[in-house]
Amino acid sequence: MSGSYGSSHAGAVPGGQERNASEVATFQWFAVRTRYRFEKKVAALMSQKNLQVYLPLLTERHTWSDRQTNVTVPLFPGYAFVHIDQSTALRQAVMHTPGFCGFVSFGGIIVPVPPPQIEHLRLLLQQSVPFSLHPFIHVGRRVRVRGGCLDGLEGVLLQNQERKLVVSLESIQRSLAIDLQGYELDLV
Repeated sequence: MSGSYGSSHAGAVPGGQERNASEVATFQWFAVRTRYRFEKKVAALMSQKNLQVYLPLLTERHTWSDRQTNVTVPLFPGYAFVHIDQSTALRQAVMHTPGFCGFVSFGGIIVPVPPPQIEHLRLLLQQSVPFSLHPFIHVGRRVRVRGGCLDGLEGVLLQNQERKLVVSLESIQRSLAIDLQGYELDLV
């Protein structure tokens, strides 16, 4: 049902040099906008530049008149995530990637994505828990899942007809909702 595209070059920089542990600690996740349907290409090109990239992917079954096939598509069309520091060299490496449109910013300031949001998204996709896209919400009770395969996952609790947990990426204002039947919750 899901997957991701990315590289694990934690301390690599363009040119193949490695950074020491203190420099890697200053790295942050940033959301980048991509050209329409260029998400995979941008992620691949950034990986070739030894940049750590995360592109959450979703496998869908598509039906045409003559066949059915599984297609891997970006979970958030038009967005990818890159793990860099604020150095000019790494920002230039990202900005000179074909298909790159810009860093996600608010008021002209590039804002990092908190690491727990990336970790929660990865956990949700790795566990293959059924989910659906959900409109972005700002209010609600924040809760954390206790136990099970989603232990530690945080989000906003919705209690209308069914108990659902909404996991949000605030920087790109996108959310996913999962059914919480059978999970114990703690208030955050």
